[in-house]
Amino acid sequence: MAHAARRKTAPRKEDAVSLLKSDHEEVAKLFKKYENGEKKLSTPDKAALAKQICDALMVHTQIEEEIFYPACHEQIRDVDDLLNEAKVEHQSLKELIAKIEQDRPGTEEYDAQVKVLGEYVTHHVNEEHKELFPRARKSKMDLQTIGERLAARKEELETTL
Repeated sequence: MAHAARRKTAPRKEDAVSLLKSDHEEVAKLFKKYENGEKKLSTPDKAALAKQICDALMVHTQIEEEIFYPACHEQIRDVDDLLNEAKVEHQSLKELIAKIEQDRPGTEEYDAQVKVLGEYVTHHVNEEHKELFPRARKSKMDLQTIGERLAARKEELETTL
């Protein structure tokens, strides 16, 4: 009976920076779960968790590259070097993700690849949080509309996984 009284609320619409930060927090939790369970998790559980990490990162990098980075390029002065560096970092992440997806889980090398991926992601996230996101907030970007576009594209990509 108590459940029937609950009202469903519409999901909170996040602006672009908040949405991207939420993605960063989610993937950080997944990496922590992998790291904490590295010795305890079964090989299939590690593989499933690594797949979840890789899928989340692929969706995240795609929405950044398709929507957020072009908007930053248009609205933020002198941001090209930062965006070019971010794209190179994304390419490195994609290459490591491809390697993880092709390798056999349950080996020390596999675990090391997931760990290095986490380190790459941490570095990339720190740069975005310290440099790109503050500049986006100070710009004239319509972060609410961009956030809606990011959320819609993210949902679309996640249904194809």
